[in-house]
Formats: sequence, C-alpha cells, structure tokens
Amino acid sequence: MLTTISDLQNTVTTRSDRRSMALAVAQDPQALDAAYKATKAGYINAILIGDKPQILQIAQQKAYDLSGFDIIHEEDTNWAVEKAVRLVSQGKASILMKGNVSTGTLLRAVLNKDWGLRAGALLSHIALFELPGYHKLLGLTDVAMNVNPSLVEKVQIINNAVSFLHRLGIKNPKVAPLCAVETISEKMPPTLDAAILTQMNRRGQITGCIVDGPLAFDNAISFHSAKHKGIVSEVAGDADLLLFPNIEAGNAVYKALAAFGNGQLAAVIVGASAPIVLTSRSDSEQAKLNSILLAAAAS
Repeated sequence: MLTTISDLQNTVTTRSDRRSMALAVAQDPQALDAAYKATKAGYINAILIGDKPQILQIAQQKAYDLSGFDIIHEEDTNWAVEKAVRLVSQGKASILMKGNVSTGTLLRAVLNKDWGLRAGALLSHIALFELPGYHKLLGLTDVAMNVNPSLVEKVQIINNAVSFLHRLGIKNPKVAPLCAVETISEKMPPTLDAAILTQMNRRGQITGCIVDGPLAFDNAISFHSAKHKGIVSEVAGDADLLLFPNIEAGNAVYKALAAFGNGQLAAVIVGASAPIVLTSRSDSEQAKLNSILLAAAAS
C-alpha cells in the first residue's frame, strides 16, 4: 500500500534504465527547475526542447550545469511543442511536461490525430495527496480538466484514474463518487450518477476497482463518520480515489488540501498514451518535482 509520495522513489531509482521526459518549451524557470532537480535525483532524464540560449541563460542564473542534458533548439513555440510530443509518440520519451506554453497549445498537439498521444476519448486529471490525517495516499479526480462531466464521461474519468493507479501497484482501488449527501435524491443529479456508477461496477461494466456511492466527503475518508451514519461500505473510510461531481467542487478541495492539508501532492494528466506533467504556476516547487516522480513511477 502506498502511504507516502516518497514510496514512489524506490520504483524509479532502482530501475535499470531511467525514463526520459520531454519538456516542451523548456525556457521556463519553474519547469526547468523541476526537470533539472528530477534528473539530478535520478527520477528521469530530461530532454529540453525550446530556445537554447534562453534555456542556458536560465540555467546560468540558477547555477545549473546542463552539460549532460539533451537540448533540442527550437525558437518557435508551436514547433517546440510538436517536437516534444513527437518524441513521446515515437517512444523516445515516456513523459511529456509543459513548459513556457499555454495549456491549450500543448493539449492541441497532444490530441493531434496524426502524431499526437491520443489513447482514449477523454483526458482527465488525477492528483495524489499525502496527508498526515489519512492512512494512505488519497487520489482526487477530476479537478482540472473536465468542467461538468456527464455520466459517460465520469465512467471514462474513473477508467483513466484506475488504469493509472494500477500502474502504481494499487490493484483494486476503492472509488468514492462524492456528493453533498450519501443518499440518493432526484434534486441532486450527482447522487443519481453515483448510484448508477456503483451499479455499473457491480455488474462488471466498470472493472478493476470497487465503486460505492454516493458518499459525502467525510464518510468517504473517515471510518468513524461512516459508522456514525450507519453506512456499510467497502469504500467508506478507506477510499483510494475521490471522484468529484464537477470541477468547482474538485478544484476547491484540491486547493484547500494543498494550502491547509500540511502534506504533499503530485498530479498528472492521464488518458493519453503517456502521462503529462501539467502543473499550475501556483503549485509549489516540491509539488512539481513530485509530479515528475509520479509520472515516472507510472510510465
């Protein structure tokens, strides 16, 4: 059972070969900092694609020695993104990371039908939190990509996250579709979706995990709360993954845990043929480094 982010380090540092990561438009101080530190820590080998003079200038300002790094010079942002994505699609890199480029530009390249990283119908976001008040790593999805997912999209989001957790060694993750209450109410459509997702899982239409909901946040992560409310569930109090009904709820919880949870986090985009490190500028330096570690562990 994974209980800490650092548990992932053994997975990546004991491999006979390191995974390579393509950093698209690498002339970004924060992204370059994370890629450099991840390479020095032995998590990955970073391939830097972008304006080489600007990359070297940033490195000089930070006193980083990039003499052993593979740097592909490309001044044009769109071409730099395409080259980075092509490296991954051709198997020359296992991870893609966003640098000094807009999210929209990067994702358009990822979804290119000819040379992109399309693997399914939907991209989604998963974050793992290491929290002092919880007994294992806690996953959150989707807090950054899909605004108001339909039932069909929620199935795809679960499948993306479950497949990713399997690659981390979590074989049968417990999934809690979150709602404001743990009972079904026609006035609250997410509770209906949660009940349907639960039944689909029991019928074998969603596999590789245990889904039980609707569950409110408290009884999804607290045995005491679930017992107090008389909830009998394999998931309640022991969830590996929280599925949020919409991006507003998910993003608020994500940022609250990041700000006040006194723990660590890592996050990636899943649903493509390779994990994508696409962190927020507000994420800490440690969160960016953790996200590369997480991507490396699952690739």
